[in-house]
Amino acid sequence: MSSSVEKSDVNDVSLTRRFTKDSTLDKDDLILAQLGYEPELNRNFSVWSVLGVGFGLTNSWFGISASLVTGISSGGPMMIVYGIMIIAAVSTCIGITLSELASAYPSSGGQYVWAKVLAPKYPVLAFLCGSFSYAGSIFSSTSTTVATVQIAVAFYELTHADYEFHRWHVFVAFQILNFFIFFFNCYAKFLPSIAKSSLYISLGSFIVITITVLACSSGHFQNAKFVFSDFDNQTGWESAGIAFIIGLINPNWSFSCLDCATHMAEEVAQPERVIPIAIMGTVAIGFFTSFVYCISMFFSIRDLDALLNTATGAPIISIYYQALQNQGGAIFLGFLLFLTACGCLISGHTWQMRLCWSFARDNGLPFSPFLSKVDKRMGIPFNAHLFSVCLCSLVSCLYLASDLAYNSLVTGCITFLLLSYAIPVSCLIYNGRDSITHGPFWIGKFGYFTSSMTVAWALFALVFYSFPFVKPVTKSNMNYAAAAIVGWLVVSLVYWFSYGKKIFIMRNVDDEDAVLKKIFAKTESHREKDATIPVEVTKEL
Repeated sequence: MSSSVEKSDVNDVSLTRRFTKDSTLDKDDLILAQLGYEPELNRNFSVWSVLGVGFGLTNSWFGISASLVTGISSGGPMMIVYGIMIIAAVSTCIGITLSELASAYPSSGGQYVWAKVLAPKYPVLAFLCGSFSYAGSIFSSTSTTVATVQIAVAFYELTHADYEFHRWHVFVAFQILNFFIFFFNCYAKFLPSIAKSSLYISLGSFIVITITVLACSSGHFQNAKFVFSDFDNQTGWESAGIAFIIGLINPNWSFSCLDCATHMAEEVAQPERVIPIAIMGTVAIGFFTSFVYCISMFFSIRDLDALLNTATGAPIISIYYQALQNQGGAIFLGFLLFLTACGCLISGHTWQMRLCWSFARDNGLPFSPFLSKVDKRMGIPFNAHLFSVCLCSLVSCLYLASDLAYNSLVTGCITFLLLSYAIPVSCLIYNGRDSITHGPFWIGKFGYFTSSMTVAWALFALVFYSFPFVKPVTKSNMNYAAAAIVGWLVVSLVYWFSYGKKIFIMRNVDDEDAVLKKIFAKTESHREKDATIPVEVTKEL
């Protein structure tokens, strides 16, 4: 088994920098070395830019807009209102659990690295965790791109009364937008500014859209019964409970991808503190914005049937038009939503690129030597970026297969990611929470509840989110998420047993030692007087 020192292409200078009293970056590199990795990316992100990536991707109020059809048809507005409250509570538990592990083991690999540390005797668990998390990132970016393109197509539908919708319109527009967004992640030095801009654009758009819609709807509001108590099940399911659970897919997708910030751990100073702030900030901002936004939009609906019957899959544009009674105004608000969506896509590409690259560092993917390279000029793993974008284009073909394929992409995103969280968290529960050296973010015994809830919700979603969205079931409205999950699992296991287990790198004490010795050999004279070097790192070895 080769060590990270042998595997990495990083110049030795990156590990032999002189440590000074103000160098928190060197402390972070040492913590990373404890996991057996050398620093390869620049730590040029701040807490605000990491929050920009995290919330920019999750973007709960945009998520509610994008996947509105699933929730409304499964119970009406009230389903989404109460669904947000339920999912926000669950997401708080998930966010706390991810924050604890990210604080203890900050790494770009996130959950699959945690699985390696917590279950060192079972490398297949870490491999499957990495495989599921990468699949979740691909399905997330694909579904978000589809939702964004549907907004653009809805603009055209709004201004052309004789427009006849075809799925290939969305498919072609998808390819154009996917590769356009690709260029925003090509240079690392611009990413922090882009991330912060995405955060500000999202919050600004939320404020402008919400106030405008409410102001223009004055005197034409729906009654409270319509928003908070009327249950309208149009799924065909006889059971209202099943219909409600299926409708939870909408708010659940709006709070998914909470692990995004964890994969920025090698690009920010003090990740053990910053990453939990970004994760919990994403949940808090997401709940406030999505809850206020959905209630505002639902009180402004004038014709619910028109929303359900829209051909483009973007009923939110119809809500804007019903409120403003003006095409230009509706398109302007839709453009703000579109800009927010583009920020979400940029964050999605940032996230999936880091996942691909970090997993390839440990030979978790085919072509790992190619995918694990970092372009020194661009400052990013460019090969991993290009590969991930192309894979999204391939997965988007699923949209051509079914009228409800978008919902399948959403479901796949949610389920893959929840499974990737459940693996290391289950290992943590099994080993005992006291079995690890925790980081600054730690909630003590209450963590048993949040950890258990994370695993339980993953199993719940795996079962119920695989149900058909509507009945009767046909090949065009089938939920293909289950087939995608099983297919990905089979391919992953075949790869593992045929080749992957021979090359997958499980870090051990020798790997950590090799990296740490190179660092400490150059800093021996500084160690006692440098307060930023964690002495406990060497003690644990």
